[in-house]
Amino acid sequence: MDYKKQSVEYLIAKMNVLNRNVILGLLVSFLSILQTSAQKNIKIDATDSGGKFEHYWSKCVGAGRANEGLRAGWLEQLEQVQENCGFEYVRFHGIFHDDMFPLLKVKGKTVYNWQYIDDLFDRMLDLDVKPFVELAYFPTLLAAENSKTQFWWKANITPDDSKFGEWHDLVKAFTQHSVDRYGIDEVLTWYFEVWNEPNLTRGFWDGTKSQYFELYKQSVIAVKSVDDRLKVGGPSTSNFVPDTRFDGEVTDDKVSDAVFNSEDINSLEWHGVWIEDFLEYCHKENLPVDFVSTHPYPTDYAFNPETGKGKGLTRFANSTKLDLLWLNKTIAKSDYPDVEIHLTEWSTSPNSRDAMHDRLPAAAYIVRTNLDCIGLTNSLTYWTFTDIFEEKGGAASIFHGGFGMINFQGLVKPSYHAYRMLDKLGDETLYKDDCLFVSKNSKDNRVIALAYNYPEEYENSVPSGSNKREIGTSKQLDFKLINLKPGAMFKIEILDKDHGNIHNYWESIGKPEPPTREQIKIMKKEANNLKTWVALVDETGNLIIDHELTPWSVMLIEQVN
Repeated sequence: MDYKKQSVEYLIAKMNVLNRNVILGLLVSFLSILQTSAQKNIKIDATDSGGKFEHYWSKCVGAGRANEGLRAGWLEQLEQVQENCGFEYVRFHGIFHDDMFPLLKVKGKTVYNWQYIDDLFDRMLDLDVKPFVELAYFPTLLAAENSKTQFWWKANITPDDSKFGEWHDLVKAFTQHSVDRYGIDEVLTWYFEVWNEPNLTRGFWDGTKSQYFELYKQSVIAVKSVDDRLKVGGPSTSNFVPDTRFDGEVTDDKVSDAVFNSEDINSLEWHGVWIEDFLEYCHKENLPVDFVSTHPYPTDYAFNPETGKGKGLTRFANSTKLDLLWLNKTIAKSDYPDVEIHLTEWSTSPNSRDAMHDRLPAAAYIVRTNLDCIGLTNSLTYWTFTDIFEEKGGAASIFHGGFGMINFQGLVKPSYHAYRMLDKLGDETLYKDDCLFVSKNSKDNRVIALAYNYPEEYENSVPSGSNKREIGTSKQLDFKLINLKPGAMFKIEILDKDHGNIHNYWESIGKPEPPTREQIKIMKKEANNLKTWVALVDETGNLIIDHELTPWSVMLIEQVN
């Protein structure tokens, strides 16, 4: 059933019709009904060999800016998510920002200074985490005069064409220094991404599309001049859109009428930004591209210049998978059909004050989307692992809708448990449907399953805002694992509204701001207090799981011996 559903979705994604999302929604609902009615007949043979899959969800995770990585709390939390969620890389802004002091004026002469970057990279590598290098933003010495800035920490975003040669030299010197310090074998495993969301002219790039393409040209030539095997990519653009506002040299908000006037945004044709133009430019200029990067948040924000009003949009739950199908198709027909795909930012929304980032529904959405997108990308970078994050400056509340899986005080959120559970999975698929994924570890033949309940009432919109959405349809999980070793032990963990949901617990004790040291100790224990029990395989080698999944709950079923 699952393979039929995936085939249907792929065919629909290739159809050039306006209502493919509507058709898909109906088909998914129909197939879900069939799966639910047949669920009691599910038998999964532990001795079967399944299709291999990669843990692409743990390839990379995001963080705010480089300088924040010099803090003890940031490093402690990075160590925690590496050990428990398996993250291999971390991506962040601001490696060339002034607070990392990459360029200094000494007696009237410009000199390079790598001490701050070295300190950060040394500590990351000591924790077995590699940098996914974002080449941004401009040091003041290389930015345009009176450059516009972004964030509380004032990242320079206005390019000066006359200084692109100096940018090339900076990137080359940085790359060469990295190779000299860490060795070419190590740096060959890194990724070098050029800039961040340059299509957002009011956000992160106060320039034109052509200027960004020239920046990419100078950057890729600089990195490859050190060793042409090093991996460079872009265009690192923002979320998919259903109009042509980004087709020109700069953003044209006047073309967003379709978004403002649509009664159903999920019926619109959504597409990636700058992807085709970027690949065509690189081919024309004979430039290498090792990976394509973009940020498929399931949201959009359109702006009407005539009224001065904006409109926030939240798409349906399957939107990320559709975006990746579009991206794969687009790359396959380009001159770079074999490049890697790295989605270097993703979450329920790109808003660092979205209350949903702290709440339970985010976890079910994370699990569902990552399992649904197996085989479609090399990485899907969750933005971010920590609330030690200052794009808007410091936050007044310990739970303020920050991006992080872990808050400033070190309290883990449901999103953390989602990635911790995903990391437990094996590397072979034994079974998959709309609420259950069963895997096997090919090294030791242990069976590990994840079940989740993304309630059908919320299919049309990804969770966002302060609505807890605790009311919804439960799902009955009823399946049997067969041909297991009699007496084998399974550990079962459940994340739900009453277990591992730290925001609810914080509310129950009166929302202390800030908590005392003793309260933080208690809250850290509560944040990890999932409902847990042990089940044993019977003498015939069977394990029966019969459990009601409440709305938004996630269940890990892990063979431990």
